[in-house]
Amino acid sequence: MHDQLMKIYNKLFEHFGPCYWWPADSPFEMIIGAILTQNVSWSSAASAIENLKKEGILSIEGILSCEPVKLAPLVRPARYHNQKAKKLQSFCRVIAEEFGGDLDVFLSQEMGVLRERLLDIYGIGPETADCVILYAAEKPIFVVDAYTRRIFSRLGYFPEKISYEEMQCFFMSNLPREVDLYNEYHAQIDALGHHTCLKSKPRCDECPVACHCPAHVDLFMSK
Repeated sequence: MHDQLMKIYNKLFEHFGPCYWWPADSPFEMIIGAILTQNVSWSSAASAIENLKKEGILSIEGILSCEPVKLAPLVRPARYHNQKAKKLQSFCRVIAEEFGGDLDVFLSQEMGVLRERLLDIYGIGPETADCVILYAAEKPIFVVDAYTRRIFSRLGYFPEKISYEEMQCFFMSNLPREVDLYNEYHAQIDALGHHTCLKSKPRCDECPVACHCPAHVDLFMSK
């Protein structure tokens, strides 16, 4: 299974090139982006981050000092702005009150402890928590998402109703636990899901891993 997964990875990498993910100037900005990009495109989250930068409050102190009625409009491009403003302040409050405002101390916790604490914060679920662990804390945990489910179910590896934990275990059991590999593999999967393996009308003729896809092979053989 390791060899199959690495063949898929290598073909994706050859096709898309390095994705340089996560796009952020600091671990804190990365975390803010992970919260803001929930259920929206990255471009929407990036617009909200730019608003925070322009306002000069892209910091723990800045976000906590901003009244919710002022913060929410700033993150409006990321949708669900009232909820997301609350999520941002909930995260920042934990760092300020429990870790003396030191994000590095928070991120330096043992991976299991860090994940458990992240999941206890309002608005942070498994995918967001794992993004923080992988991209901000740089610890080896594989991030999975809706693109992962779609692509690897079409490739024949997953049933469509597989759980997040089962998907994550599949990759972490069959790939070496390397931060750089997990970082780039997740980014490559998202690139394929965003550009090619679309939810409806997938662009199979453009897919670099179409030869691994039973659905595509069956369609090609029927022509």
